[in-house]
Amino acid sequence: MNLWEKITGSDMTKELKAFEARAKKLPADYQAAWDEIKANLWLHSDFTGRNLMPILDGVLGLLEETAADGQIVQEVLGDDIKGFCSALAGEEGAKSYRDKWREQLNHTIAKKLGK
Repeated sequence: MNLWEKITGSDMTKELKAFEARAKKLPADYQAAWDEIKANLWLHSDFTGRNLMPILDGVLGLLEETAADGQIVQEVLGDDIKGFCSALAGEEGAKSYRDKWREQLNHTIAKKLGK
């Protein structure tokens, strides 16, 4: 990846398009689960989202393998996709970038106020 791709994010755009092309080959219930996983995982992203690329690749690989084996999506992910995504992102209750920014802002304000 060159500097220009890193600045513009075009490398991530290419990777996300490749993920979507792979996901379109999955059965409909797996595609719905994939959309829900993406929506829940982005909450745990850093500012750029680059930290999620390996996680998304791994999850999509898992979905592809289990779909090929003929398993239903609930057997693989369970009923709590949000909890599954939290576990993937770290631990239950993993902090999102908003939480991290809020803590940083609160710390900076407290420091300025002399607390």
